[in-house]
Amino acid sequence: MESVINFGVWSLLPLVLALITAFWTRSAIFSLFSGCLVGVMMMGYDPSASLWGIDPAGGLVKLIENSLGGEFIRICVIIIFIGILFELFKRAGVLVAFAQKVSRGGTSPRQVKFTAWLLGFLIIDDYFSPLMTGPIIRPLSDKAKISREKLAFILDATTASVCVLVPFMSWGAYIGGLIAKEGGPITSIDQAIGLFASSIPYNFYPILLIIFTLLICLEIIPDFGFMKKAETRAREQGKPLRDGAIPMISDEGDDIFVQKHEKAYLFYDFLLPIIIVFGTVILSYFVFGRLMILEAFIMAVIYLGLSLYLKKYVKNFSDLTEVGIKGAKSVMSALIITALAYCINTVTKDLGATQFIMASSEDFMNPQLLVATAFFITATISFSTGTSWGAFALMIPFVLPIAYGFSGGVADDPIVYKALAAVVGGGIFGDHSSPVSDTSVLSSIGAASDHMDHVITQLPYALLIGFITILIYLVI
Repeated sequence: MESVINFGVWSLLPLVLALITAFWTRSAIFSLFSGCLVGVMMMGYDPSASLWGIDPAGGLVKLIENSLGGEFIRICVIIIFIGILFELFKRAGVLVAFAQKVSRGGTSPRQVKFTAWLLGFLIIDDYFSPLMTGPIIRPLSDKAKISREKLAFILDATTASVCVLVPFMSWGAYIGGLIAKEGGPITSIDQAIGLFASSIPYNFYPILLIIFTLLICLEIIPDFGFMKKAETRAREQGKPLRDGAIPMISDEGDDIFVQKHEKAYLFYDFLLPIIIVFGTVILSYFVFGRLMILEAFIMAVIYLGLSLYLKKYVKNFSDLTEVGIKGAKSVMSALIITALAYCINTVTKDLGATQFIMASSEDFMNPQLLVATAFFITATISFSTGTSWGAFALMIPFVLPIAYGFSGGVADDPIVYKALAAVVGGGIFGDHSSPVSDTSVLSSIGAASDHMDHVITQLPYALLIGFITILIYLVI
């Protein structure tokens, strides 16, 4: 669906409505669906006649067809296999065994939060990091009376923020490709990645966010706002989730700490599946040039399923199938929210929200405000669409030529580094804080938190770091 109408500021209505409804109802599914429905009615698409009409039901069907393609299906399958792997971990009894091992080194809230931060910092992938770190840490964080909102924040803050600080991974290759495409003083992809690497010291948002998260984990900086209320509830009432919350992954009886067998094989049934996942992802990157995340989780599930069958930890293949179905059922709400997030992204794009934001900023673009403005606009686009990569693709061609003009056509110049870093950091802000961002959704999945509770509690933290970042860009 391509819009033939210039909606102007009204192009933001579906997203604004979804955000307001989400804050009001605390229901991510209802709010996202409302935004999609309003967007479809604004577009007025009538698929039966291929004309502009008033068929919201048909328009929703067409929206789903246009939005949920191969990438969405792949993410859904990854999420399903994450749920299955976690259910297999529970059947093997390794999560309680791992918690007991770690507890010997201390399981105070501060130690558990630091462990979560450290794992997120070491696993350099925006999809893989929250999906693997969350299930490992979640039993410990619940036992330490840490809110699921806090765990989701830690997972979210150490995903894309870490990825953009490592230039030789997929993020660096993608951004380098966008830089090289612009040409100018950059004539090769190697030069482009080198320019991206040189801009990293000026990428203040992810750097400050990682440091801020560490200080929050160590309790050097106290919690504030909605997060403080969530942490008080978890600490004083022993409730990691608020009453009425809908976690993205259901614990179904909260039997994580129930020891089902006399012996749990930590190496064979916990460490080795993780090694399979990590090894497959790392090897696939260096051998094939891509991260085979789905394949990694499928291999781990197959291995662990066979291991439990041979040890008679499952009665038969029917019992093993039931474990898999239970794991898939536990992530159903996550799949629905992911689908609606993709749909509302398509709605905002088709209504021309991105073009409106960019056009509105042209009048006040000048050398003094270039860097701060680039961060703000990219952050707004990324927050509105839920995708940092899409924001990069839109803003790098817009900002880099201006930066080259200020530098006299030279790439090796601080103004170019700062402008590029501002675009990248702005994209990370939206990726981190937007309720329709896939990494935010995956962080809620990893932490098994209510998605809107995660968004609402972390948003003040993201806004604070974003505000500090703009101030720094205005004075340096």
